This record gives sequence, C-alpha cells and structure tokens, in this order.
Amino acid sequence: MNFTRTLLASALVALLAACSNGAQDSAQDAQKSASDAQQQADKAQQAADQSANAATSQAADQAQQSADQAKDAAAQASQAASASTAGGASEAAKDAASNAADQADKSADQAKDAASNADSAKDDSTKK
Repeated sequence: MNFTRTLLASALVALLAACSNGAQDSAQDAQKSASDAQQQADKAQQAADQSANAATSQAADQAQQSADQAKDAAAQASQAASASTAGGASEAAKDAASNAADQADKSADQAKDAASNADSAKDDSTKK
C-alpha cells in the first residue's frame, strides 16, 4: 500500500514536471520569436536609414511594432510558465504560454514581412 502511494506520488510529480516543461518550452519559443522579430525590425530600420523615404520608414515602424508585440507575447509566455512551475493551474498556464508563443511567432512573421517591404521600398527608391 505504501509503495503504491509512493508510486502514484512519483507519477504525479512527473506529470506536473512535464506540464511545466511544456510551458517553459513555449516561453523559450516565444523569446526566440521575439528575438527574431527584433532582428527583422533592426534590418528594416537599416533599410529605412539607407533610403530616407516614407515607405521604408513606415515599413520599419511596422516591423518595430511587430517586434514589440512579440516581446510582449514572450513576456506573457514567461509569466505563464512561471505560474506553471509555481504549481498554479499548470494546464491553463501551459495553454497560455503556448498561445503567447504562437502570438510571438506571428508577430515575428509580421516583422519579417515589414522588413522585406522596407527592403523593397529601398530598392524602389534607388531605381528612381
């Protein structure tokens, strides 16, 4: 009987650890996406600096906004992961971290698109 309780307790601890690891993984994914978004925003800003026109500046601003959104989502994912490891509602925290990671990834894609738009606008301005 005592062995069964110990075994069940160990299984519960392993399950909780697995749930919190999922939240931590999501938070790390979100942070990577935020970093990628910031790199794209920097790239867009460089393009804007190289050709001072409204289209590149606007694209750079959009890239920076997307990067900021990705950073916010990464922060939310980290908070959710922390709540998960603190023993809160781990499934809800894991879901929140996963959702925030998805949002950070979408924001990174938006930043990449905006950086590409800035490059295109820079190329267009140099052709004129």
